[in-house]
Amino acid sequence: MSQADALAAISEEYYQISESILDSFPKYRLPLDLFVLDEKVTQLLTYSRKDTRLSNEQIEEIHRLCAEGNLFVSRKDHPIYSQHIVKQLDLVLVDRNLKEPEVADICIRALDLRLSEFFDQPVKALFEQLHRDLLVVTEYLWTDLHRLHLFARRLHKGEFSLSRHCINTMIVGLWLYIYTENKNMKRKDLDQAALALLLHDVGMAKVPAFILNKNTPLKPEEKEKIPQHTVNGYKIMNKLDQRFDLMRQAMMEHHERLDASGYPQHSKNISSFGRLTAVADAFSAMLQKRPYAEAREPRDAARELTDAKARFDLSFSGKILASLLNDSFGKIQ
Repeated sequence: MSQADALAAISEEYYQISESILDSFPKYRLPLDLFVLDEKVTQLLTYSRKDTRLSNEQIEEIHRLCAEGNLFVSRKDHPIYSQHIVKQLDLVLVDRNLKEPEVADICIRALDLRLSEFFDQPVKALFEQLHRDLLVVTEYLWTDLHRLHLFARRLHKGEFSLSRHCINTMIVGLWLYIYTENKNMKRKDLDQAALALLLHDVGMAKVPAFILNKNTPLKPEEKEKIPQHTVNGYKIMNKLDQRFDLMRQAMMEHHERLDASGYPQHSKNISSFGRLTAVADAFSAMLQKRPYAEAREPRDAARELTDAKARFDLSFSGKILASLLNDSFGKIQ
């Protein structure tokens, strides 16, 4: 085997750890194994085992090895590696050794973590953490919009989770938004669309959990709390100075319907982004199991939306169905 082939084989099983990643780990007890490249035989040798205390001399040596490009960690430790980066998401932009599917996984996990924290306590400090991580995601996507396909392949299905529903809606909605606005879209447009889609349902965090999880018919006073989530969500974001048009449209219009059967305004006059968010929200909701409904397969969910063309914008729902039938969902044309 040539040296080039040997290095290629190593890269399939190991990360070449960067200095920025190394610096982000605890200094003396790293949470994963370290390996060093023996250039004479092009093989990796174990340098230290995880949680082993390193000496000051070893710390200096591993930084030197890292600068030389000779320090590695095993891809078997990916869960530990990614769990660490999830809390410092901007590291995905500097770690060139992560594969693109791995970056998508880490980004989704980071957003899930930050959203859950923000939904539990929608205050400025937690919003800023969430917003910072979201801007990392949009920076990653802006560099190559086709990467959104990797996110679309990771839509959450199964048991309902509010944070994962919002992430699903953001992914689906961004795909539709990029498809329709690609030629005229600026980076600011992508940032605002992503934030509006991600937080379109933040008002649901104010609805008591026992109502959301109830598997029997809701009482009239319980039903009244559901439509309020659109206005409550907009109030939350208003207090955080997030008053731009796409945010207002996503918050206030994702439950409006073309036949005026929706809420809170029962209006037929719905913005394009509001109609887009309504389709993305409804499609994503059907992918998850809820107390009152089983999870649907994506194609079945898309068909149901296209059949309801009197209520949902067919130009958006039809695009989802067509791409699912062609096995091209999430791909940017």
